[in-house]
Amino acid sequence: MIDPSSFPQDPASVSNPAPAAAPSPTASAEAAEQLLPAATPFDWIGGEPAVRTLVDRFYDLMDLEPAYQELRAAHGTTLADARDKLFWFLCGWLGGPDHYIERFGHPRLRMRHMPFSIGIKERDQWVACMDQAMGETGVPEALRVRLRESFMGTADWMRNRGG
Repeated sequence: MIDPSSFPQDPASVSNPAPAAAPSPTASAEAAEQLLPAATPFDWIGGEPAVRTLVDRFYDLMDLEPAYQELRAAHGTTLADARDKLFWFLCGWLGGPDHYIERFGHPRLRMRHMPFSIGIKERDQWVACMDQAMGETGVPEALRVRLRESFMGTADWMRNRGG
């Protein structure tokens, strides 16, 4: 799970290192909410509906975008099981319900991915696809930056071959 204390208290400071200005009195409620992140990334992203939307967009992009063709090829003919497993995993990893652990026990990510050849190209395609999905589904920018860093670290750790 991601440690919520590692998230910035002022999300604007992630994309702009200069001190953030106070929101204007006419700032939208949505903008004001982004200045006060929720207790967990799961809450901040919008709970289960938002995680499901993110996962569905991630796998839709994998199916549609030629840039992710090697990544897609590693997933077999159907993505239904992968969609559910990633949704269940991300819910818990983001600080929400531990659906994955309830069904399968400890994720043991590296062990479960050993049968797949994962190199730099696959790592980069996975992270790029997820980043694109986060952008297209409206994940708040400060959260997106932090998640992208976490995803890259995890994806790099998952590599089981050099290239």
